[in-house]
Amino acid sequence: MINKQKWTSKNDSGFSPFDLAMMILSLVSVAIVLTMTFGELNQEIYRLMLMIDTGICIIFLTRFFSGLVTAHNKKHYLVNHWIDFIASIPAIEALRFARIFQILRVVRLLKMSQSILLPLIKQRAKTTLSSLMLAMILILSFSSIFILLVESGAPDANITTAEQALWWALVTISTVGYGDYYPVTTAGHIIGSVVIISGVSFFGIISGYMASVFVAPDEADRIEAQEERADIKSDIEHALERMEQNQQHMEKTQLKMEQNQQQMLSEIESLKSVLKQKLHNNNKQD
Repeated sequence: MINKQKWTSKNDSGFSPFDLAMMILSLVSVAIVLTMTFGELNQEIYRLMLMIDTGICIIFLTRFFSGLVTAHNKKHYLVNHWIDFIASIPAIEALRFARIFQILRVVRLLKMSQSILLPLIKQRAKTTLSSLMLAMILILSFSSIFILLVESGAPDANITTAEQALWWALVTISTVGYGDYYPVTTAGHIIGSVVIISGVSFFGIISGYMASVFVAPDEADRIEAQEERADIKSDIEHALERMEQNQQHMEKTQLKMEQNQQQMLSEIESLKSVLKQKLHNNNKQD
């Protein structure tokens, strides 16, 4: 049986969207390392993959140290996440394969959390941020690799180095398009079209997310005001109900008092009648 506490720190509430994003990045990184190790790559493709892997390592290190800073028990966090730090060290190929343990750790979290969609739905803000970060990294990485693969061997190509490929991918996804570097092959044009469409969609999602961030507080205030009005209405209805019950009780009490008063008057009249009769009998005897 898996000990859940062993695989989570006190500041981890089980599986989170960032864990899933880190697992996907770990898979991408392992694939890049395997390609760099066993693939026959030219120098520029190798340099580009090394730059991408280094960028992913920086993200892993940022995630590790941010978790360490926010952890309530830092010793417990280090004991359970030291492999994340080892796997995040760049430029050492032997250590990069330790990212497989990162993947296994997230897989265990997924098994313990019974459902993947439920945490993603409950943590919508984290899901959106992690999805945007992951999409940006994947689009930049794969578009720069593919464009360099198809353009580096073409005549009159101007995207021939790792830096040029990354720069082209960045300005294309941002839809700026300086025009200093551009594809000259048909495959490069297709890749550029896909990157442009992805960039437009990407920044459209960012705009929608930022709008929701600013609108959400107003919506929350509106919902809170509605709840307050509903509470006030409920209190007024309860007060009116209590007043009505008190009025009914007072009416019953008043009716009972009137009945008692009638009974007392009747008894007084009966006593008067008896007294008069006795007085009359005494007068006769005298």
